Amino acid sequence: MRPRPSLNALRAFEATARLRSMTAASLELSVTHGAVSRHIRSLEELLGVPLFVRSSSSTDPTPEGIRLAEGLTAAFNLIDASVEQVLPGPLTVSCSATIMMYWLIPRLAAFHEAHRSIELQFNLNYDQVDFIRDKVSVAIRSSTITPPRDVVIKELAREWISPVCATSYAKSNRLQDPSDIACCRLMGTRTRPEAWSDWLDEMRLRQDVRIHDSYDHFYLLIQAALCGLGLALVPTMFVLDEINSGRLVAPFGSIPGKRRLMLWTAPHVASRPESKAVARWLTNEMSATVEICATLAPVNA
Repeated sequence: MRPRPSLNALRAFEATARLRSMTAASLELSVTHGAVSRHIRSLEELLGVPLFVRSSSSTDPTPEGIRLAEGLTAAFNLIDASVEQVLPGPLTVSCSATIMMYWLIPRLAAFHEAHRSIELQFNLNYDQVDFIRDKVSVAIRSSTITPPRDVVIKELAREWISPVCATSYAKSNRLQDPSDIACCRLMGTRTRPEAWSDWLDEMRLRQDVRIHDSYDHFYLLIQAALCGLGLALVPTMFVLDEINSGRLVAPFGSIPGKRRLMLWTAPHVASRPESKAVARWLTNEMSATVEICATLAPVNA
């Protein structure tokens, strides 16, 4: 019988094929570049086929390498998921930095008080996620992001959106009607360049807009609004505390946007009581938040 390849060799090959780099694979596996190279070379010798087309700029798998890598990735994910089921650790919640900063952190004390036995960790990300490799249990994502296969999906809420600005900015620009945005310095984010167009569609306004300043993240955009730099369009849930304190004002109120917030739960932890408790808590908190957003009327109403 032909000798079986070593698990270390298979790990080194799978990581290199997935990352398209021996250097990146060595960092992920905490071994040297030379060790990864030796593992792959020994695997190729054992199998009798080349697994990579090597060049100075990349390491691309051959057709045989692609087939082997796909099977190994699925197998290693299954192994990791099985271990997670037997030895469950802390639950990891994945969400954007802005959701973490403006919505989740202010509610964590209440969560810990109600669920003393559940330990939470956090993964700050707003895009695709690999539940096994990133060790994520549940993720809050926009409906515009394609979920992984087999993930358990639940809708949290429809997102409400609001143009907001400092109170002094609203007064100096005499903001009374949504069409007054034509006189404003409009601000947005690079992660959502279509935000103002979506708001205009929902308001049924036919108006050209020019975005004067774009920021990388919503939390930077909110800070710019607090500093009186212009009118920012943001998810209302991020600025409720600032509006209640009077630091920001939503001159045209809050309206339902086009996006929905979704809750993804990793299939291998979906049946755990702790996962169900976290999902239930997040759902209830989001429902309460949306109820508040829906009551936010224009300042001149």
